[in-house]
Amino acid sequence: MDEVRRRLRETAGSHRPDREAMLARVERGMAAPAAARPPRPAPAPWLRVLAATAAVAGVLAVGGYAVATLTGAPAPRESAARPAPLRPAPERAADGFMSSSAAVDRHSNRYWAQGNVTLTTREPLTELTVEVRVALTGGVEETGHWLTRPADDFEVRVEERDGALLYRWTLRQGRTVPVGTHVFAAQYNHAEGGRDASRDTYTARARAGDTGVAVTGRFAPPG
Repeated sequence: MDEVRRRLRETAGSHRPDREAMLARVERGMAAPAAARPPRPAPAPWLRVLAATAAVAGVLAVGGYAVATLTGAPAPRESAARPAPLRPAPERAADGFMSSSAAVDRHSNRYWAQGNVTLTTREPLTELTVEVRVALTGGVEETGHWLTRPADDFEVRVEERDGALLYRWTLRQGRTVPVGTHVFAAQYNHAEGGRDASRDTYTARARAGDTGVAVTGRFAPPG
């Protein structure tokens, strides 16, 4: 055994590597096509499992972010602005050449109101009487009146009668009301809050020549 070891040492000591031959082999290996190179050893099974797990985790992370981003955006909400409830249109009355309607003026407030009677005539009127009855609910008190015709053409009277505040416009003798639309307004205070005008009424009686007409109705809420 000792003899064998001695000869091996002598052989190793006398060996001189051929550097040029080694470099030539390296250059040939680098120049060889990829298909000619020896295949790399396949990774161990546990490495493949680890790589697959990491890939799946990455996909789930990205997908989760995308889903969170999409679902994180607030869903479109149904518009909170709902259509305003329709108020009843002023009830119209008609008789022959005259028609009418009545409504609480839209500028009325929590303490004060105005009731408007609108008359339309297709004939000149030689006689006309308009009456507005405002029910004496809480705090009702007369504060004024007006009309779209000249004030001097009418006699105006306001009084309490049969549980209502009565406004009366009477066309003076010899005066006329022309064809067209005309407004008569009764103004009053009332107790604080929204007042129900459904008990308020009006009546208009008119004459054109030998023909007499009459219209009546109730007040619609403010539009």
